[in-house]
Amino acid sequence: MHIDNQSNIGKIVAENYKAASVFKQYGIDFCCNGNRTIESACRKKQLDPEQLLTELQEAVAQKGTGEIDFKSFPLDLLADYIEKTHHRYVEQKIAEITPYLNRIVEVHGDNHPELLVVEQLFQQSAGDLTAHMKKEELMLFPQIRRMVQSQLTGSTKTETPIGSAAEYVAQMEQDHETEGERFRTISELTDNYNPPADACNTYRVTFSLLREFEEDLHRHIHLENNILFPKAIELERVLNN
Repeated sequence: MHIDNQSNIGKIVAENYKAASVFKQYGIDFCCNGNRTIESACRKKQLDPEQLLTELQEAVAQKGTGEIDFKSFPLDLLADYIEKTHHRYVEQKIAEITPYLNRIVEVHGDNHPELLVVEQLFQQSAGDLTAHMKKEELMLFPQIRRMVQSQLTGSTKTETPIGSAAEYVAQMEQDHETEGERFRTISELTDNYNPPADACNTYRVTFSLLREFEEDLHRHIHLENNILFPKAIELERVLNN
């Protein structure tokens, strides 16, 4: 896999997810803001691009990690995977994390007022993500499945209630950017999910769950922004030409 200063970050991670750990180490957003070059990201972060390139090459050269090649998935199968894996995870973890957050705010909120802000941000995220996923499940993903079926049957155009899939994708990507920014704030407020010295076990568990939630969200958004959405837009273009 060739990587240089002009390589697209999102495409690198789409090609080999092992690169994600390197970008995360340097605080480079590979999901919501993946459509940038290595050079651009390094300039913004004031990083040495040669060092980053070396570490990326080492990461992607590693063998035997068992990473799934999502780029090879048919679009309808990838949509199914995202819905059944990541959407279900979000729904389950919102229900699990919410009472934990409520509890640590009640017990520790006076000494750690940042917890109140974290709770508010997570509640906003829970509501917005739930609505976002329903839009995908009821509108965008069915359209992607219809386009795949049209391609298989040799049809040229597909009737759709959402207008252009590309336009709908732009809305979904904006939602992703909002969530990415929210969790960047949560991470900063929690010192990257490191509990303070006076944290009880519930406090520590809550931070661990929030960290896992953000990590899953990054992978979730990556699969959509860097693989599913670009391929869906290209398929729509092909079908409509």
